[in-house]
Amino acid sequence: MSDRPSHEPDPERLAALEAKLAEKRREAAPPPAADDKFRQADMAWRMVIEMVSGLGIGFGIGYGLDLLIGTTPWLMLVMTLLGLVAGVRVMMRTAAEMNKVRPAGSAAEEEGSQS
Repeated sequence: MSDRPSHEPDPERLAALEAKLAEKRREAAPPPAADDKFRQADMAWRMVIEMVSGLGIGFGIGYGLDLLIGTTPWLMLVMTLLGLVAGVRVMMRTAAEMNKVRPAGSAAEEEGSQS
């Protein structure tokens, strides 16, 4: 009966497997962020681009409709304002997304270090 394999796991093999997995996790781990200021600048540029693209798209649609319908400045103005509103909404959504990602503890630490 001792010829049958045991159903119990071998602790030495499990320890070796855990060591290999830990090494692979360290290798596959993303590198730490270079600087928080660069991420903030990236988010700021994203917000600016969202605002300008909303204005540009609204202007383009309004101008095109004005040319087709013949209501020269009116649709362009209305659509530009709607583009501005859309850009602000997207920008506010991005700001809310930034606040969700940022942990509450780091915000409290920053406020404490600035005062």
